[in-house]
Amino acid sequence: MVELRPVDESLFAWAQQGDFGFLVEHELLPAFDTDVSHCLAPLEPYSKDYESDLEDYRDYLDAPDKALLAAVVEGQWAGYLAISCHWNGFALVEDLAVERTMRRHGVARVLMDAAVAWARRQGLAGVTLETQSNNVAACLFYQRYGFRLEGIDRFLYRGLSPQTREIALFWYLPFEDVPR
Repeated sequence: MVELRPVDESLFAWAQQGDFGFLVEHELLPAFDTDVSHCLAPLEPYSKDYESDLEDYRDYLDAPDKALLAAVVEGQWAGYLAISCHWNGFALVEDLAVERTMRRHGVARVLMDAAVAWARRQGLAGVTLETQSNNVAACLFYQRYGFRLEGIDRFLYRGLSPQTREIALFWYLPFEDVPR
């Protein structure tokens, strides 16, 4: 069973050792107003790891406009989510990471439910986040959760890696239907 747990020092130690990478076998060829599962193209498989550093979010613990949420499965740390109030009146999910061995247990859903509840308590318009076209499992999760793909940036990562195929995808979960 997945449960939220207050963050303590053991989460930071666990995250340094965690495996948050994934195998890329497809990429999403993004299109608006469509089921993204119909927009997949196969790739030569490769491993991907964003190498997030949970220490970047330590100051979220005491900030009124930010939160660091964490979940456990059977008492073991399983994942975390960092969220903040964004300039546009939405809550911004800055990082969502689930340990590879804890995936498919509902960890991401429990964390996202907590993030949505936090955003509502903050009086925000909804939740937004960005992911990449090669993180297909995440894209499918966000769509199933109710997020809408509302932004595509083909050049966001080109400054870091000029030959990258990664496309930045911006997802929104408005709390009230917002006209497009």
